[in-house]
Amino acid sequence: MTDASPLARLADAVGILPEYVDQTGERHTTGDESRRALLAALGHDAPDDDAARALLDELAHERRTRLLARVRVARADEGEVVELTLGGHGGREAEWRVEITYEGGGARVEEGRTRVEHDGSLAVVLAPPDEARLGYHTVRATARVDGATLAGEQRLIVVPPRCPDPASLLRAQRVFGVTANLYTVRSARNWGVGDLSDLATLLEYAAGTGAAFVGVNPLHALRNAEGDVSPYSPVSRLYRNPLYLDVEAVPEFASAGLDETAHGPELRRLRDADLVDYDAVMALKMPALETLHRVFRARRRTKRRADYAAWVEREGQALESFARFRALDEHFRAGGAGWWREWPDEFRDARSGAVEAFAREHEERVDLHRWLQFELDRQLAEAARRGRVAGMPIGLYQDLAIGTSPAGSDVWAQPELFVTGVSVGAPPDPLGPEGQNWGLPPLHPAAMRADGYRYWAALLRNAMRHSGALRLDHVLGLFRQFWIPEGMSGAEGAYVRFPTDDLLGVLALEATRAGALVVGEDLGTVPPEVPPTLARWGVLSSKVLYFEREEGGRFRPPRRYPRGALATANTHDLAPLAGWWHGRDVALRREVGLLRDEAAHDDALRERACDRAALLALLVDEGLLDDDEANRDPDAVSEIDVRAAVHALLRRSPSWLVGLSLDDLVGETEPVNMPGVGQDKYPCWRRRLSLSLEQLATDAPARRALGADRAWVP
Repeated sequence: MTDASPLARLADAVGILPEYVDQTGERHTTGDESRRALLAALGHDAPDDDAARALLDELAHERRTRLLARVRVARADEGEVVELTLGGHGGREAEWRVEITYEGGGARVEEGRTRVEHDGSLAVVLAPPDEARLGYHTVRATARVDGATLAGEQRLIVVPPRCPDPASLLRAQRVFGVTANLYTVRSARNWGVGDLSDLATLLEYAAGTGAAFVGVNPLHALRNAEGDVSPYSPVSRLYRNPLYLDVEAVPEFASAGLDETAHGPELRRLRDADLVDYDAVMALKMPALETLHRVFRARRRTKRRADYAAWVEREGQALESFARFRALDEHFRAGGAGWWREWPDEFRDARSGAVEAFAREHEERVDLHRWLQFELDRQLAEAARRGRVAGMPIGLYQDLAIGTSPAGSDVWAQPELFVTGVSVGAPPDPLGPEGQNWGLPPLHPAAMRADGYRYWAALLRNAMRHSGALRLDHVLGLFRQFWIPEGMSGAEGAYVRFPTDDLLGVLALEATRAGALVVGEDLGTVPPEVPPTLARWGVLSSKVLYFEREEGGRFRPPRRYPRGALATANTHDLAPLAGWWHGRDVALRREVGLLRDEAAHDDALRERACDRAALLALLVDEGLLDDDEANRDPDAVSEIDVRAAVHALLRRSPSWLVGLSLDDLVGETEPVNMPGVGQDKYPCWRRRLSLSLEQLATDAPARRALGADRAWVP
């Protein structure tokens, strides 16, 4: 580090990186103004060097005098080791006592007298590797040295050395699956948006083609109104979206006296629409769900009521806070408040007496939101069960978004975990010279540690429930995140370090308990330490055909894809194959203003022509298209042939998982999302499939694109 100023040293001490290298190879240095803004957001106000020196001294004093770190993540193959810190007592004799209380019950106590290392450290081995227990344990320790007695408590998390191994879970067989945006799914029976019964049908359909999994977009809770519909900017990452409930599959529906035909014209409109109308769908579903909830509450002595009570108790305060937030949000939005920071002061604190009183006064409404989550969990479990019964070795493959909306319940309920005054985003690049501001408040690394990683563990546990695999959106965020101070541009942002091995260790523990594979979305500029670290922890990489290139722009042959990966043609932020082949995404970029002028548009078209020729050459070289003159001309090649050939190409790769997009099976041309584009310019997250589930099973082009007429070579 060349800049040794107190401000720079303080920034480095709390994890603000001094520089980064962008996609073009240019090095960017973090400026002092950005440092001060980020430090202030992290709770370290350093307007000058004297203040920075004082804060550095405080941090050093904290490290020296805290007997136990608040949390420690230890790998089981290292044993149960407790590290004590006795700063200022190096080389002295210390009497110590350490007690560990295990998550599953039982305890262990060790006592002794040991010379403290010269750096003030003292390590106590409670159990060797062959005796270490996985889980979340509590350590209490005391130490007496030089007449002083120190005490401390720690959350010790003992984790496996890696996530579950695909070779073991898949019995050494490579597999493929179908990836889908559930809200886009069209069926003859849903209410204008894909629901959990559609998901069950899709799982069964995919299983019948030999698929091992169905991957879906994040199912996190959204507001479903006013354009607030991105699954990657949720109200909560802990709980799910009632939009996906199949009203008619709720057990109380049969006896509730609800009549679907009463909504006939509106239902037909929603089913026929090309775009999901979130507001209108929820305007139909919520009154019906409210009726079903009243029927549920009226039946007091049933097994379902007992199951509900047990589920609510298990979910605890997190569910209660979420349900209260949803009821409060409805109440204040009806009065014109936009988000929770516009509520009256007494309601901005989730633990306030005013919130308690509101929950008592609106008990039925709060219970409705608890019950909706209970029913979502039940319907998701049923979909996953049908996938397993159909023979899927993985089944449901869920997605965890990188962040949560600042206007959401997670931030309201636990504000101490989130950083205000900054947003997560991406630095400037050739496609976005101003950078990207995602508007998501980052988690505070130090607060996560102080919390014992409880929130992180709960996110993972809920996301893996009923799943055989989990995708982590923007997994680079477990290494570092690009933070943009409020009021500054993306060019003034900086990267902030995260406790990588701790977060990956908790991930490995939760994945092991769930028996789930983990895939990290590691696209973009990837620092050199990321791939080996993910591989060491057993996290599969993401390999996207569009980006897998070699020298000269040639597409990478499938044999050169890594084994430890999920291979796909594209992602939710990219054009479907048919749209890419026809250049529809280039035209859209011009329509929404992402291309500066006609010259930029012409350059993009020329680049796409080169890309099409390069892809065609690979498909011919691989024998997936006939080597004749017609197939050397991209304009003469059928887009259906290209889709089928690309999927066959991906399925030749050695990668453990291959994901075939439902959009590509159907032949969609429009993307579901255009990053950085608002709803006023493009209907992001709303485009529906052109084929229904009923049509999908017999559609010849879809079967061909799937490769149903080709042998799957494991």
